[in-house]
Amino acid sequence: MGTNYELGNIIKLKKAHPCGANAWEILRVGMDFRLKCTGCGHMIMISRKDVEKNFRGFIESTKEDK
Repeated sequence: MGTNYELGNIIKLKKAHPCGANAWEILRVGMDFRLKCTGCGHMIMISRKDVEKNFRGFIESTKEDK
């Protein structure tokens, strides 16, 4: 149905963080996501709706293609 977000994935969002990095590591998945900026380490909680709306792609995935 939708994109499978998993812990440890590095994703790219629409807008970059003020530190200049646009890569975020997923630390928690559910109705809310906890994301960690890969540039400065700042952590945020963001709703699933906002993540799905601003998602631009996977930079690094923990899941191997089979």
